[in-house]
Amino acid sequence: MIKLLANDGIDPVGKQMLEAAGFTVDTTFIPQDELPVKLQAYDAITVRSATKVRKALIDQCPNLKLIGRGGVGVDNIDVEYAKEKGVAVYNTPAASSASVAELVFGHLFTGVRFLQDANRKMPVEGDTKFNDLKKAYAKGIELRGKTIGILGFGRIGRETAKIAYGLGMEVLAFDVHPSVTELELVLGGGVKVNVPVQYTEKDEVIAKSDFISLHVPYSHEPVIGAREFTLMKKGAGLVNCSRGGTVDESALLDALNSGQLAFAGLDVFDNEPTPRAELLQHAKISLTPHIGASTNEAQERIGVELATLIINHFKQLA
Repeated sequence: MIKLLANDGIDPVGKQMLEAAGFTVDTTFIPQDELPVKLQAYDAITVRSATKVRKALIDQCPNLKLIGRGGVGVDNIDVEYAKEKGVAVYNTPAASSASVAELVFGHLFTGVRFLQDANRKMPVEGDTKFNDLKKAYAKGIELRGKTIGILGFGRIGRETAKIAYGLGMEVLAFDVHPSVTELELVLGGGVKVNVPVQYTEKDEVIAKSDFISLHVPYSHEPVIGAREFTLMKKGAGLVNCSRGGTVDESALLDALNSGQLAFAGLDVFDNEPTPRAELLQHAKISLTPHIGASTNEAQERIGVELATLIINHFKQLA
């Protein structure tokens, strides 16, 4: 019987699928520093963002046959080393795309209508300074007719573009390896239309867009730094629901404080789970605690997809 540790949890449907296939599934969380010893009792582990499966842990657990990542990025796993050691690595790149894309627009709607600041001030000042607050937030703008630049046009970037088209926005896209030339949009009544994707260079996307959304993998160097902020339209907005480290946070604060950037929406941070205080307290930043994939629907899809991959993998070995 295969013993699997779902260290960062797994949706009940995925757990049921695994158990029905004969797996023993343990959802008890084991702290990172205890994994080298306790993981040796398992054949496989699934993780999300919290648990790291690095080279040292892989070496300490020669019994490990599979690592599953419930989500898109695998930067918390030493993937190539695991494969060299004969450990299979799977992730679920498609399951959370719609949820992340919707969160992007949650941040965009929040930013263009000052909701992040209004939600802080209304409970404190709404009863005594209602008209002052109304005047302060009276210069919101609409998304319709504006241009969104999408850096990274994978599954999540494409879902973001579909929502943007539905809102009447223009879309500019950049991807290191563009693979899609058009998107299929489903309209009311199930009517389908194809929309061509407008690709251009990264700097041009940044310079021509009213809003920029990041959908890139983890990078050791920021994708958006001081140089990129100077290229942006004055008063642009930035949303990062991809990975911490892809935006230079000091440069971001400078751009917000100078007025070069009107607002930012952040779901990810350099120092998780302890983001820097200047970000958390800034009136122009809409904040969420890395919840892009955290919807009931996405978690069920992730659980089902991951369970299917794991079951099929071990079936092939049988």
